[in-house]
Amino acid sequence: MRRTHALLLPFATALALAGAACDAGPAPATPLPSAGSAAQPREVNLVMRDYSFTPDPVDLIPGETIRLQVVNAGLDWHEAVVGDQASQDAWEIAEAATIGAPPGPTPAVSVPADLAGLRVVVPSGGRVDVVWTVPSDPIEVARLILGCHLPGHFARGMKAAVRVPGSGTPGPS
Repeated sequence: MRRTHALLLPFATALALAGAACDAGPAPATPLPSAGSAAQPREVNLVMRDYSFTPDPVDLIPGETIRLQVVNAGLDWHEAVVGDQASQDAWEIAEAATIGAPPGPTPAVSVPADLAGLRVVVPSGGRVDVVWTVPSDPIEVARLILGCHLPGHFARGMKAAVRVPGSGTPGPS
């Protein structure tokens, strides 16, 4: 009988240690990003799929300069419009005029400069990099949304929120 207990002791000890390791507590928080500058823009990767953006939300620091690397991993052409709700609405109306156009690049559309925000159009499998300075007003940044307004894409949920790191919850999406 003693021999059985001696054989089970290492197994029981290993099991107890494994259980203790699993209860190490929550994972540490992701560190806040460091703001980019004109001399050294912070790289922000944005992946577009049919019909979503990753990450969601996107962290942007007021006043920083970023190198936005937009990758289209979807089968359709997509655009990333970074702007407030008025900007999103303007692009939705402008893109509605292209309904019925043949597949491929979006026909030339535009909106007034004060509503344009930042717009990046990327073909399927493509990547476009843009250096952009984020507005310096934290309230303005918190109101930003990402959206794709090629016909039907926004309605299918192709939008993402913008978050000011350290401020808590993301802005509207």
